[in-house]
Amino acid sequence: MSKLSLNIPHSQTQEEALSRIKQMLSRLQEEQKGTITDVQENWNGPNGDFSFSAKGFNIAGTIQVKENEVLLESDLPFAVSLFKGQIASFITEKANTLLA
Repeated sequence: MSKLSLNIPHSQTQEEALSRIKQMLSRLQEEQKGTITDVQENWNGPNGDFSFSAKGFNIAGTIQVKENEVLLESDLPFAVSLFKGQIASFITEKANTLLA
């Protein structure tokens, strides 16, 4: 396993950032129908747990939506960790667009 940790700054209110992040997971599953399945998310205030399958690999992690940043942490399976940089870039790009 390889640890993916992202700090994504934002200038939204915490409530607005949380709302947008929650929408992102649903939208991602729709956009990537053939690739991402079984999306699950559970929220307790601004803290969430998520899991999904991507091309047969199970991925899970946590999201914390704070006042000025979103923190995302996930353990990536070894085979997926080879693409850790690309995954981090993709998530950061999507989140920056979403939180702009």
